[in-house]
Amino acid sequence: MSRIGNKPIPVPSGVQVDIKGSDVTVKGGHGELTSTFHRDMKIIQEDSIVRVERPSDEGEHRALHGLTRSLLANMIIGVNEGFQRDLELVGVGYRVQQSGQGITLSVMYSHTVDIQPPEGVTLQVEGNNRITVKGIDKQKVGQLAAQIRKVRPPNIYTGKGIRYLGEQIRLKPGKSARRA
Repeated sequence: MSRIGNKPIPVPSGVQVDIKGSDVTVKGGHGELTSTFHRDMKIIQEDSIVRVERPSDEGEHRALHGLTRSLLANMIIGVNEGFQRDLELVGVGYRVQQSGQGITLSVMYSHTVDIQPPEGVTLQVEGNNRITVKGIDKQKVGQLAAQIRKVRPPNIYTGKGIRYLGEQIRLKPGKSARRA
């Protein structure tokens, strides 16, 4: 029994869900998202609630049940509120600058790193060490944030690098701690 798949998805006012077979279009105040789900999953809309049903208890159908419900709920949240991911640069000389739509990172390489956002995602710079990634598609926002973090992940000995806001880095002791 899927606990997540059986949960109904509330549709807030101002959000319109259009279901045509396995294609679902969600329109809201922030934009529009379209997705195609597995043909076996049955998506039903009743008033201001959307439900996902599966045809059988086979393993594949059970797995798709929760996945379909989660993806559909993220689409509804995205067009209504949007998603945001914050990153911070920690370290002496680590800086970020806004350059048009994208950003330019100076993270102690011999060159700067330019990052351009995909369509539907915006990058904002606060100060010289904070980046905000915003968009309506949760997957695109998370993917771009992960790509930015991958440019210079946090060092496990010093803690310097690009990290998510509030991320706790567990620092390892260096060579001198082994001698004691």
